[in-house]
Amino acid sequence: MERGKLKKKHKGIYSGGGDREGREKNINMAQPEKHYKVFFLAVIALLVAICVAEIPSCHPHHKAAVVKMDEASLTVNNELDAEMVVSWLSDHCYQCVYQPLGVVPAGPGPGLPSSVDFTVGTQHGITLQLNSSPVSLELCTVHYHFWEHGNYSLWVKNLNDSSVVNCSMITDAETVNSYLPIMVAFLLFTGLAILSAIGATVMGLDAVKNLMFRLGNSMETERLINSDLGFPCRTVETATDTILPTPATPSRRLRSLDTFRGLSLVIMVFVNYGGGRYWFFRHESWNGLTVADLVFPWFVFIMGTSISLSVSSALRCGLSRFSLFTKAVWRSVQLFLIGLLIINPNYCQGPLSWDSLRIPGVLQRLAFSYLVVVSLDLCVAWNSLDNLPVDAWWYSAREFLLYWPAWLCVVVLETVWLCLTFLLPVPDCPSGYLGPGGIGDMGQYPNCTGGAAGYVDRWLLGVNHIYQTPSSRVIYKSHLPFDPEGVLGSINSVLMAFLGLQAGKILLHYKDQHSSIMARFLIWSLVLGIISAVLTKCSLNEGFIPINKNLWSLSYVTTLACFALLLLVLIYYTVDVKRWWSGAPFYYPGMNSILVYVGHEVLEEYFPFRWRMADSQSHAEHLTQNLLATSCWVLISFLLYRKNIFWKI
Repeated sequence: MERGKLKKKHKGIYSGGGDREGREKNINMAQPEKHYKVFFLAVIALLVAICVAEIPSCHPHHKAAVVKMDEASLTVNNELDAEMVVSWLSDHCYQCVYQPLGVVPAGPGPGLPSSVDFTVGTQHGITLQLNSSPVSLELCTVHYHFWEHGNYSLWVKNLNDSSVVNCSMITDAETVNSYLPIMVAFLLFTGLAILSAIGATVMGLDAVKNLMFRLGNSMETERLINSDLGFPCRTVETATDTILPTPATPSRRLRSLDTFRGLSLVIMVFVNYGGGRYWFFRHESWNGLTVADLVFPWFVFIMGTSISLSVSSALRCGLSRFSLFTKAVWRSVQLFLIGLLIINPNYCQGPLSWDSLRIPGVLQRLAFSYLVVVSLDLCVAWNSLDNLPVDAWWYSAREFLLYWPAWLCVVVLETVWLCLTFLLPVPDCPSGYLGPGGIGDMGQYPNCTGGAAGYVDRWLLGVNHIYQTPSSRVIYKSHLPFDPEGVLGSINSVLMAFLGLQAGKILLHYKDQHSSIMARFLIWSLVLGIISAVLTKCSLNEGFIPINKNLWSLSYVTTLACFALLLLVLIYYTVDVKRWWSGAPFYYPGMNSILVYVGHEVLEEYFPFRWRMADSQSHAEHLTQNLLATSCWVLISFLLYRKNIFWKI
């Protein structure tokens, strides 16, 4: 029997980090009974993750020794008197050439088929092309979306007319619904959210509050009587941000920002741990978006928002701009070194080797974007916003016009990106090439992965010092190293952080004016959405600048900033305006983002974050493991919050 492989499993190492606004030791909204409720729910979340493992992950009809995760078995039966060549093409592969799957010999006689088994992928729909050999005449094409662990038969035969070839696909055995574990997990966590809401409502009743108050007072009285010395409650100040000193006059912290950051971080930890090995929890091979492509830009965005609030607070407290700049430089150096030396993916191959050390990375890009945006803000930020002339022509758009020099710098940076991307000559590649290389673009430019972005990284950093296994290898079969956190993409990450800075300016200039804040968030979101629509022509691959995470294209930044503003409006309204939601449990990882991010990378291979699975080809087991690992970090962040432990850089 001859077997062919349609897809290779590929694990890309992508991760993201976030900024953390500060150490907050006294939260008025956090009542003692809420802490115990959150702890209880966190424990239930761990049990829910374990429950997912009970979902059947295999089907008795699939060939366990042959078919793996995201694969199906296909038997091609040839009743023709000529040999056939079977080729395939993924729906996700734009303008690609067909790839050979295998050869099926001619039938031994009339009505007697020859059969060959193949393994095909199930993540995306594929088109099978059958050609006669050796004249390479196309016999038929079959488009089909196979399902995991399914057994299929493709029959190729002549009907009454010997010149007409009939190709028909038959399902020999029922397939496995690989999405069932996700649906069950979603329902269970939705149930937990509903129970949490009911619990919060019950705890908010006056009768329950009075009961808890009486119980709390009696316990405290007994503790003081039985102890040698009672200590009064300690009053602590509220920090504004982790990157700057604590201001003398504390202000109310926006829980929505920490909740936004924590939500992004929890999703990031989940997808970095594998996301149940589902394709939509992995990075897109080239153009387009998956869940994994959302979280890193959102981290960069909310980092910019935090910078705006922190710098403004520090300047009001009388700190000098030079001291803030030196602190920002030192913090950027620390972030860069942590990303370079501690969580470098080269450790997967053994001890760190300077000959193959990957220089770009997630924390390295965060460090660069942070330093640039802080520097811009220190140049244009006002010491006080209280004495602005309300009758000035620019007052209605003050959150934008007051900072025009910084905007001018960002426009210059984007002009540099556009010129390098579309005008820089790249050997053996067309100008302005934005494709994946490999078998894309009909195989014309196999060594042009990423165009100018890839060329600049290979020339400036060296081939051995950038990411060696990009996501484009999965479908486009590209073989050149390409770094999704490369040099040119870092320019657009500055734009993403600066758009977050703009959101922070809106919060500063319209403090406590909730309607004005949300209206401006929505207007900016609409403007960015229109820009994205123009750049992409509302298409996946046909636009001027497609949405592409690997390149951090301009349309990718505008689209993700649009989504970030919409999500921030929703969280701001529910958490800070209406206070329907405290932000838990995402609020706690958001308060300790650096610790959670670095910790989940360093301890990835240790129990309870990973263990040897009974069936490594089961989505259910992978999903259970990844949900449990993510829930552990949520629980850890909650416990650290209760102990007032926050990691500052």
